[in-house]
Amino acid sequence: MKKVITYGTFDLLHWGHINLLKRAKDLGDYLIVAISTDEFNALKDKKAYHSFENRKMILESIRYVDEVIPEDNWAQKREDIVREGVDIFVMGDDWKGQFDELAEVCDVVYLPRTIGISTSQIKDDLLKVTNG
Repeated sequence: MKKVITYGTFDLLHWGHINLLKRAKDLGDYLIVAISTDEFNALKDKKAYHSFENRKMILESIRYVDEVIPEDNWAQKREDIVREGVDIFVMGDDWKGQFDELAEVCDVVYLPRTIGISTSQIKDDLLKVTNG
């Protein structure tokens, strides 16, 4: 069985996230999604709209996702890959080159982002609507 892993906050889930998850799953048989905990988001000076538990529940309901695990810190990726027996590490291409060192333990794939959608864009659009 070929295992794939990806990481992210996955807040305000949109079709770009779904495209990434589908393409990641298409690379293997079993997709693990590591999502940032609320505490890790705070360390990154990032605030998610949905709590970790709610984001986890949402992701677990997506047919492409086989398992959801917490991401507590930047350094855990290598440990997760080795512990879970992961074959392929996947991230969006906005991270291209940032995780190349993981090629020592698995294949590293950067998938193109979905054009025309991002969580940042959604937040900006919501601000425009609420501020008139």
